[in-house]
Amino acid sequence: MSPQMQYRDRGVVLRTIKLGEADRIITIITSGHGKVRAVAKGARRTRSRLAGHVEPLRHVDLQLYRGRGELDIVTGAETLDRWPGLREDLDRLGTAMTLAEAVDQSVHDRGDDPVPYQMLVGALGRLDLASSEMLLPAFLLRLLAHEGTAPLLDECVVGGGCDDAAIVAFDPAQGGVTCETHRRGRPLGAGALGLLRSIIAGQVNSVLEAPRSADTQEAAAVVTSMWEYHMDRRLRSADLLGR
Repeated sequence: MSPQMQYRDRGVVLRTIKLGEADRIITIITSGHGKVRAVAKGARRTRSRLAGHVEPLRHVDLQLYRGRGELDIVTGAETLDRWPGLREDLDRLGTAMTLAEAVDQSVHDRGDDPVPYQMLVGALGRLDLASSEMLLPAFLLRLLAHEGTAPLLDECVVGGGCDDAAIVAFDPAQGGVTCETHRRGRPLGAGALGLLRSIIAGQVNSVLEAPRSADTQEAAAVVTSMWEYHMDRRLRSADLLGR
């Protein structure tokens, strides 16, 4: 193997699929190589040195070989963290799965942006310690903002003739909130709007401490609608858990 074709990186396993009788194809969000798809040969064999290290939601130190096609080859893996706390109940595990799915949906292969990896590691670490009603919507909204599709929340996106009318709705197609005069989209109360504005302003810690309420549910629904509009697909992990 040429040294130029081998590389090492840290990453989080987003998903896996079976390949043949003993192999897996894993999708990983890495620190330095973006989203990578790679073959872990023999990973489904109990005695494989890769077994257990390339499962979904594992934070791993990887050695890889860049193949000629779309798939790289995992030549070594060591678990850095498996976040056991988030696996203790279905709700936290479901949130973790949805976080991973969101990164998989939004990040292109072979990028060099470390932020999605950093965001996911941080979110999973926090989820490992405690559940939070607003962790998933905050993560989705911050990821959209990082991708350059942050919604306009300070004033009506329609503009003109508002005459200081109150903000009452959110329209994902318009990319932001609408006022009472130009009401479009789904209803949005002042409490939920405040949560969304705090997330965009970087006041995430205070938002994550908010208890479950009508405002948090409404804010989560608005973020989900925005995500689905921009990605043009649903988050299946959230659907399976009735979110």
